[in-house]
Formats: sequence, C-alpha cells, structure tokens
Amino acid sequence: MSHNPKKKYTEIVTSVCAAAVLGAIVLVSQTDVISAQSSNFQGGSPQVSQTPDMSNIRILFPAGVRSAWHTHTWGQLLMIEEGIGLHQIRGRNIEEFHPGEPYWTPADIEHWHGAHPEVDALQLTIYEGGVEWLDPVTDDQYRGIRVRPMARSSN
Repeated sequence: MSHNPKKKYTEIVTSVCAAAVLGAIVLVSQTDVISAQSSNFQGGSPQVSQTPDMSNIRILFPAGVRSAWHTHTWGQLLMIEEGIGLHQIRGRNIEEFHPGEPYWTPADIEHWHGAHPEVDALQLTIYEGGVEWLDPVTDDQYRGIRVRPMARSSN
C-alpha cells in the first residue's frame, strides 16, 4: 500500500475538526450553557442551534456487540468515552478507538461500530438526519484485521 501524506493530513485535520465540533456540541447541549447569561461569555453570547433531526446518544456496547452495516444521511461523529470501540468502513480494516478519540464518518458511507470482543465500549454518537440499516456484520467481518488509526499513534 502506498503512503499518501496528503490523505493522512486530511484525515488528521478531519479528526481534529470532528473533536472540536464534538466539544462544541456537548458543551452547547448542556442545560447550564443553554440558559447561560451573557456575563459568562466574552465577546457576546453563543447562539444555540438545535434541530429536531439531530441526535446525540450515549450507547453502551457490551464486549462483542456491534451494529449492523449502516449509513447516515449527514454523517456521524463518534467518540469513545470508556473502553475500546471498533469502527469499520466497508472495504477497509477495522479501526480500534480508545477514550477521547473521535471518529467522523462522512454521509452515505457504509460502516459499523461496536465494542472490542473482550472490552465494553461506552460511545457518544452524534448525527443528523436518517439512518439506513443494511446487512448484519458477520462474525468473520467482525474478526477482521484491526489497526490503530495512524493519527493517534504514540510514535
């Protein structure tokens, strides 16, 4: 497989942006921020934008549990809060995520996510629009090659 620095740079920038968006959404969705007075902010007050199509959900995947293949109309932002999460885009290796690591899946990309075979995963998921559920993830697919994302390696 050839090394593509531009693609890797794009993935890193996307992950950093996803983390920033995740932080902003989590912050803005908390009640004390929504009702905050302008004296708590410098330079003006934040604008809260909530849409009925936006979902933010905490999901506990027990060890070995995973979703079916699916897509999202507007994409999906995932972040592992506890444990070890797995995520795979169809045709790629399974990626292993640890607490605090966000992952952005663009719109209409077939993927699945769930827990490590031996470790639960508490996951925060944020998406807007619909979900199209596809075929189940087979045991062979779930046991596929797992990698740690390059953008998060300790090297």
